[in-house]
Amino acid sequence: MSDRIKRINQLLKQEVSQLLLKEVDFTDVLVTITRVKTSSDLKYAKINISVLPTEKSDLALKIIERNIFNIQQELNKRLHLRFVPKIRFEIDQLEVKAQKIEEILSKIDKS
Repeated sequence: MSDRIKRINQLLKQEVSQLLLKEVDFTDVLVTITRVKTSSDLKYAKINISVLPTEKSDLALKIIERNIFNIQQELNKRLHLRFVPKIRFEIDQLEVKAQKIEEILSKIDKS
């Protein structure tokens, strides 16, 4: 991965985090951006999120998807890039799996 893509990933993570805090109304949910992966041609960016509690992951993703146009438009205004990648959100499955493992380990400890 080139240094430029790394910088763009970091910039997207920072800006989208701020936009999610200010623009999207989450109730009883904590959303964290865990990873941003921009394509090598800089046209697309996949943003992985972690949601607590995990039971509300689908709800949080639906809320984000309803607001994705506004988020993308605001990114287009804020970022001084020739091409701003088109963003897409996904639930971070690594975080979900890690939480399941932690639950199993805590059950073992209680036994």
